[in-house]
Amino acid sequence: MPRILVADDHPLLLKGLVEELVSNKHHVLAKANNGMEALERILSKEPDIAILDVEMPLLTGIEVVKKAREEGSLAKFIILTSYKEEGLIYEAQQLGIDGYLLKEEPFSEIEKCIGEICKGATYFSNTFNRVLEAEINPQLQKLKLLSPSERTILRLVAQSKTSKEIAEQLVISIRTVQKHRTNIIQKLGLENYEDQLISWTQKYKELILAL
Repeated sequence: MPRILVADDHPLLLKGLVEELVSNKHHVLAKANNGMEALERILSKEPDIAILDVEMPLLTGIEVVKKAREEGSLAKFIILTSYKEEGLIYEAQQLGIDGYLLKEEPFSEIEKCIGEICKGATYFSNTFNRVLEAEINPQLQKLKLLSPSERTILRLVAQSKTSKEIAEQLVISIRTVQKHRTNIIQKLGLENYEDQLISWTQKYKELILAL
């Protein structure tokens, strides 16, 4: 039976999930109320599985996973979240997180997830699989069309840098930056307006910065 750690900064949600796991004969080894506490207990208690809320004080669930792995943790990680942002899903996939579930889903999804990752598989809920197929993968294909210089500029646009700031940082002319921005807009299939590019970069910010 896998030993499980559960971390969530909402006391009622944490209590409810722990009680549900225990009532279904799972071994809850430890719980935590924030990301730093979760990291400390993962490293000290060495659970087999850590179920982490994505948004927690001190460290996010994603940051906990990164730091735990840097310290040599062999735990398998399940991210439990209310968020469906494309960038977060892509980052979780790239990080090799074992499970990614929505909080709104029934407990049976957690049961399935635990079962699958204990077999060495990954388990992303159907919602996230749909986002991957319908949203993330098509955008990745578009991003592959960009040159290295265009990707660099797109990352800076995603960080809310102006053309003037980008030109100064890259030591190029504003005219060159504007030309790259026009090419980026065309390759991404956006309407030829700057606000369209800004909206797109904000929507897919995590995806862009993860490239």
